Amino acid sequence: MNDARILVINPNSLEAVTAGIDRALDPLRFPGGPQFECVTLSEGPLGIQTQRDADAVIEPLCALIQRRSDCAAYVIACYSDPGLHSARELTRRPVLGISECGVLTALTLGHRFGVIAILAASVPRHLRYLGAMGVADRLAAELPVGLQVSELSDASRTLSRLVDTGRRLVDEHGAHVVVMGCAGMAQYRKPLEDALGVPVVEPTQAAAGMAIARVRLAPV
Repeated sequence: MNDARILVINPNSLEAVTAGIDRALDPLRFPGGPQFECVTLSEGPLGIQTQRDADAVIEPLCALIQRRSDCAAYVIACYSDPGLHSARELTRRPVLGISECGVLTALTLGHRFGVIAILAASVPRHLRYLGAMGVADRLAAELPVGLQVSELSDASRTLSRLVDTGRRLVDEHGAHVVVMGCAGMAQYRKPLEDALGVPVVEPTQAAAGMAIARVRLAPV
């Protein structure tokens, strides 16, 4: 089992985001377990911030999965889940999108979930996805922090906006659990949860945990 590899793909081209994702997966690494390999899609934009950005990475992302057919599972580490269904047509191995997994995890932690998005322009795209998943009636609200993906590395400003936005979701919209709506937010999960006093789901961790279970329970 310890030679099984889960490929975690950051579809944007920011290596700093990939490094943050890699660090966020440390609690899920254990002796004898599947190995996580976090990679950056070099063809991707600096951030998946529009539908066009999401559409543009589908082909190179699928090509990467085809090249890495040796992996036991794949995680698409972008909250838009770009190319998720296309990738699932390419392989019989598990392919998990962090948005789908993050939301499904949130549903086990509270009745109403809130989502913190990066930009207001991202919200309609996410709402369409929640509608397609059939879980829109469990959404308390989705609110943006108003930062580009490339700006999330500014720790002080980002955490302050995450806390302010999270408090609005909890206090004004009645969210019982908060989902971080961008893989670039990964490093802030614990301090955000401490500040809000409700469960906070980091969606790449949620998807990675599901990937571990799928790999370890797969038929030998």
